[in-house]
Amino acid sequence: MKPPVSTIGSMPISLHAPGPVMSQATAGTTVGSATHCPYCALQCGMYVAKGEITPREDIPANAGGLCQKGWTAAELLTSPERLTTPLLHGSPVSWDEALDYVAARIEAIRAAHGPDAVAVFGGGGLTNEKAYQLGKFARVALRTSQIDYNGRFCMSSAAAAVNRAFGMDRGLPFPITDIARADAVLFAGGNVAETMPPFVRHLSAMRSGGGRLVVVDPRVTQTAKTADLHLQVTPGTDLALALGLLHIAIADGYADLDYLAARTTGFEEVRTSVSAWWPERVERVTGVPVAQMREAVRILGEAERAMVLTGRGAEQHAKGTDTVTAFVNLALTLGLPGREGSGYGCVTGQGNGQGGREHGQKADQLPGYRKIDDPAARAHVAAVWGIDPADLPGPGRSAYELLDALGTPGGPRALLLFGSNPVVSAPRAGHVARRLDALDLLVVSDFVLSETAAMADVVLPTTQWAEEAGTMTNLEGRVLLRRQAAAPPPDARSDLEILRGLAERLGCGEKFPADPRTVFDELRRASAGGVADYSGITYERIAAETGVFWPCPETADDPHPGTPRPFLDRFATPDGRARLVPVEHRPPAEDVDEEFPLYLTSGRVLAHYQSGAQTRRIRPLTKASPEVFVELHPDLAERLGVATGDRVRVRSRRGAAEGVARVNASIRPDTLFMPFHWEGVNLLTNPALDPTSRMPEFKVCAAAIERCAEDGERVA
Repeated sequence: MKPPVSTIGSMPISLHAPGPVMSQATAGTTVGSATHCPYCALQCGMYVAKGEITPREDIPANAGGLCQKGWTAAELLTSPERLTTPLLHGSPVSWDEALDYVAARIEAIRAAHGPDAVAVFGGGGLTNEKAYQLGKFARVALRTSQIDYNGRFCMSSAAAAVNRAFGMDRGLPFPITDIARADAVLFAGGNVAETMPPFVRHLSAMRSGGGRLVVVDPRVTQTAKTADLHLQVTPGTDLALALGLLHIAIADGYADLDYLAARTTGFEEVRTSVSAWWPERVERVTGVPVAQMREAVRILGEAERAMVLTGRGAEQHAKGTDTVTAFVNLALTLGLPGREGSGYGCVTGQGNGQGGREHGQKADQLPGYRKIDDPAARAHVAAVWGIDPADLPGPGRSAYELLDALGTPGGPRALLLFGSNPVVSAPRAGHVARRLDALDLLVVSDFVLSETAAMADVVLPTTQWAEEAGTMTNLEGRVLLRRQAAAPPPDARSDLEILRGLAERLGCGEKFPADPRTVFDELRRASAGGVADYSGITYERIAAETGVFWPCPETADDPHPGTPRPFLDRFATPDGRARLVPVEHRPPAEDVDEEFPLYLTSGRVLAHYQSGAQTRRIRPLTKASPEVFVELHPDLAERLGVATGDRVRVRSRRGAAEGVARVNASIRPDTLFMPFHWEGVNLLTNPALDPTSRMPEFKVCAAAIERCAEDGERVA
């Protein structure tokens, strides 16, 4: 049965379940195992049985809705491109032969070059158990500091900014259902109508109740089309816009001075710093009219309950941390964070982008969101792991810096890669592919032969989302339980089993159990007392409560209820006050010039997810969006002699990529847009890094475009 379709703008989006959704407890009815979608950070609840998907009503994030990707997710389970046996230099081998080879090469490389010659790269789609075990494996079995993950490319700028401001990083520090109760939402750099359509129900409910939506984006996206007000910024100028909005908020009397005095520090310094960002100056920098800026501030300032949200469009910049800080400063000045129904939040992208960074995949972190250079944190985690704190390595390289160092003198000679496809997803991807090719050993764990797996010396066929159990933490900080819903191929193994097999060959197998519940119980102990404290969360509680919000410490008496809204009484800083931090706008790391006169920005489309390694193997999704395209304005298209459907070539200082032209007035005349789900787009992007978060500047670089010649035709 096909789901009924609702529309957002002109785009059909499947939001509703096909008829009533029944739980397994319904008499005489079984709809399959209760689990969660394999894609975005909403982690929509669903039942899976015999290849059929039925949405769950009991998970507030989706409450019976799914997007096109969720409805078709079961097709992954029977994909003909599924890996079913280990590959060694492209040839099928047994598991023993594959793992023996990997362990022997690791030992040889470590003996010749030291422990940091072996690196680990993880993914934001791994379960909490796998993320935790991967960080532990790197530090205990390999003794390497060289571990990071692709979540560095997702939420790291927002994480750095909110840790600085609030002392704790949780994407939405309130339940997602609070959005429906707001009177106003400003959303900077997010297109949830395509990236996570069930999120739209919360914005729609807010607007149905009289609330107003302001969207900041260089494109008239499907989300922007639903907004009451769209601020169409020049790419790379979100920070200047946030400074201008804050200037107006103060000048027009919307600053909540009582709140600022009682709950924050740093306001006077920020007030002084934004005095130079008067509205007319901001209009010249951003292209946003002064009247629209004033209207946006009025909408937020007059609302009883208001929220400021950011997404990747505002965050994936070499100044992403400061950009988010400026939006946080705006929210604090208006008195929003720590008030029920109001606040600042980051809309996490990857499926476990939140939990994936809390438990040790990042180069500078240990479980519980502890800092790896904190002596007390090292002592606590080392005690759980049964090792000497002195044996824990220190901080390693961040994600792009790690990839950039592969195969170089002093850099890693081997890489173990789980749940990521950097040949497609990393900035300056051609350079990253060359670095991978320079390795002595590349091992990839995946269930399909991704572009990165195709380069590997060893490919290990792993189980996928519905074939294994584990926990995920969604964008609101709710820890959820995935149950196994399907049997994996006979020769596939889970990542936990793979890590145990390697650990056994490296002499420490007893420290690496393969049972997810056992790993989660150890994670609970390791996180206890940390910022992200999971110690009071159990599989039983998650199942009974359909998710538990962290922090949730273990208590001796009554169970801790979890923390849906952590900042109501105080912020997680030492003095309980939020920090306003002065920041200053600066141009993109690479601005336009005569040779490259256009801004190139990138993002997602409705049908695909991340590097497309999964969704490009699902027939309805590839039919809906079969190839990369380039969106350009009609005025630019006319100058180039380009029509929709023509092939065009986009160039940057790092390479060139081709796509099919889509001429569309919804984009600025000075801007190009390309989706990043195909190999080639990230050949163009700029790896310039944010100095704090180490986030690459995915969202803007200088580019040029030309029409590709047809056979026998010359193009000037």
